[in-house]
Amino acid sequence: MSAVVIDTNVLLVADGRAEHMSAECLIQCVKRLERVRENEQVVLDYGWLVLGEYQNKLNPTGEPTPGNAFVKWLLQEDQRVDWVTITPTNAEQTTFTEFPPDLELEKAFDPADRKFVAAANAHPEKPPILQSADSKWLGWEESLAAHGIRLEVLCRGELEVIRNRKTK
Repeated sequence: MSAVVIDTNVLLVADGRAEHMSAECLIQCVKRLERVRENEQVVLDYGWLVLGEYQNKLNPTGEPTPGNAFVKWLLQEDQRVDWVTITPTNAEQTTFTEFPPDLELEKAFDPADRKFVAAANAHPEKPPILQSADSKWLGWEESLAAHGIRLEVLCRGELEVIRNRKTK
């Protein structure tokens, strides 16, 4: 069974909580989460940094929206979680031993997103990171790939348009 790391924005888009993304993107995220539930492992860290962010932004005991329901499912289906250790190197828990040793990535990368990269890098299979609403990741894709970390970018066309608007 293959594994994936899921950026929180995939869950938020599935819940309709990313106004800058289209209804088509929402549907794509919902369908991708369904595929994960059917036959994939979700990579989470033992320190609950990823799951903690999910719980901070979503409510697994609240309204059964796609994102909330997915987090609830994760909490109930431990056998579908592939746990990894990521080692914070600062008090804020935003830098990690498992983050690729790449000065350009370290400088550019959003501190709140580093845990996803560290989790993917800590896993023996280096599973892809699902991403759907943050166009900055497109600019890091090549550098991450140089370290064996892959992105599965949902709604890529929309993100490219957003990124092009921001760089003009």
